[in-house]
Amino acid sequence: MTLALHLRVVGVLLMVLGLSHMFFNRLFGWERELAGVSLFTRKVFYVHTFFIGLSVAMAGAASLVYARALLAPGALSRAILAGMAVFWLCRMLAQWFVYDAAIWRGNRFRTWMHVMFSALWIYVTATYGSALVSVWLRS
Repeated sequence: MTLALHLRVVGVLLMVLGLSHMFFNRLFGWERELAGVSLFTRKVFYVHTFFIGLSVAMAGAASLVYARALLAPGALSRAILAGMAVFWLCRMLAQWFVYDAAIWRGNRFRTWMHVMFSALWIYVTATYGSALVSVWLRS
């Protein structure tokens, strides 16, 4: 598979992930979970979830539509790929070092999700990192 195709696959995956944020409230029972916090905190939480989902979907769309442009040598492509690689590296590390294992251990579904998201973050980080190295070497 070519690097451009990997960027497109990552783009589709990120668009699906970004759009799935619309269902997180219901899926994770956040209305019940957040009932005890102030209205302000609850609304900030929902607004941030929306904008995280929107940002992830837009980054995915850019990777899907502009894969070739992202692989073209230049300062802008290097900056975007470096930003994406760092962002998803941080997200990958958060999966392992921020989320306590007590959240998923002993729960088959959550363990499966932990493994699947770990694989996703590795793939996304490796794709953006490989694209960055490729562009850097050709610059």
